[in-house]
Amino acid sequence: MDDHHAKNITNWLMQSGLKGLPEEDLLAGFCERCNAGGLQIDRASAVMDTLHPVYERRAYRWDRSPWMQRVFEFGFANPGGIPSDWQRSAFHYLKRTGGTQVRRRLLNGDPADFFLVDTMKRDGFTDFIATAHRFDDPGAIGGIDCFFSQLGTRVPDGFSEADEQALRDLLPCLALAVKCVVVSGVASTIAKVYLGEGAANHVLHGRITRGRSERISAALWFSDLANFTRISDTVDPEEIIPMLNDYSDAVISSIEEAGGEVLKLMGDGTLAIFRGDVASRTCAAALDARALLDKRLVALNAQRSAEGRPVTDVYLGLHVGDVFYGNIGSQDRLDSTVIGPAVNEVSALRRFANLCNASSSCPRPLRQSCHVRRAMVCNRSVSHVLRGVSRAQELFTMTIENAPPEIGMTSAEPGAVLAKAC
Repeated sequence: MDDHHAKNITNWLMQSGLKGLPEEDLLAGFCERCNAGGLQIDRASAVMDTLHPVYERRAYRWDRSPWMQRVFEFGFANPGGIPSDWQRSAFHYLKRTGGTQVRRRLLNGDPADFFLVDTMKRDGFTDFIATAHRFDDPGAIGGIDCFFSQLGTRVPDGFSEADEQALRDLLPCLALAVKCVVVSGVASTIAKVYLGEGAANHVLHGRITRGRSERISAALWFSDLANFTRISDTVDPEEIIPMLNDYSDAVISSIEEAGGEVLKLMGDGTLAIFRGDVASRTCAAALDARALLDKRLVALNAQRSAEGRPVTDVYLGLHVGDVFYGNIGSQDRLDSTVIGPAVNEVSALRRFANLCNASSSCPRPLRQSCHVRRAMVCNRSVSHVLRGVSRAQELFTMTIENAPPEIGMTSAEPGAVLAKAC
């Protein structure tokens, strides 16, 4: 490969990394441009750890074959040990030994002792190189501290000395481009996991000014788990977190599937909003979420009961109104949340749902304000002064199982359906 091709590859990697080209496309483009410059690569893969709640690392592959799976995501290792394929890989060898490169000249009889290298030898590969490009501590984020890559060729004589030198010069540029994209993706993932998608989008688009807010109309959802304090006092402490995860997954999945946005997780409590200027539609979406949750709770409680684990239910307060959505806090610690009387009232509704559970005939009471009543079908009302709310509120309950068929069903025009139901 001459200097002209090497310079073009370097420039392409830098520009593509700045543009945020996906990692698998960076690897593919790198290999294709190396081949065009006379450095023949027939197969390549790269691995980098990431920060994600579900998987620990991602791998990217490229091959001359017309199709192959290009991206692989690997979950966290079981407490019992590291997966055998990873233990046999050249990447794990480099990680364990602290080395920067390992090579197997298969045409010279070097052992095909790494994972995938044995199959590469059978497929006619003559040479294999694996490299590790490590980041210093200031450049590392969590487990993202190294870029691993491996390349193979079928050239009869394998990689030449010039090829190997070109790879030494070019692979750090590929590592830097991939790291740029990965770190950007990690920032987005962390923001969405801890803030929720709506708040994360606000933050990632630069709207982080303290005190900045907007007035929005929304249906507000505030739920928590029934008898959670008693359950926490009576079960094995090791069971608490798995229990919270099970029920939180059911609640959050239902809210998001119905178009809602989870703003806060407070122990066993969940605050969410369903945005929109048409109250009937936002309330219908909230009720859709409750119907979805009921189905999930039936399946979840059956499974947990069969396993001999504690079960519970979800109690919900539902209100509708205008709230202020924005950044609140100190100069160096902000929270993206909603405030306003409607938020206080939905919190009080949720507390009231818990308090009246013992005397309520509804197995899953949904406590709603009179504002919600205008957009929903309800089957019981009561006047009550809510704690923290200055005037008496007319409250309504509804049993999801007894609702008309239109309620809880996803519809392109929920407002029309609800208007007919009312």
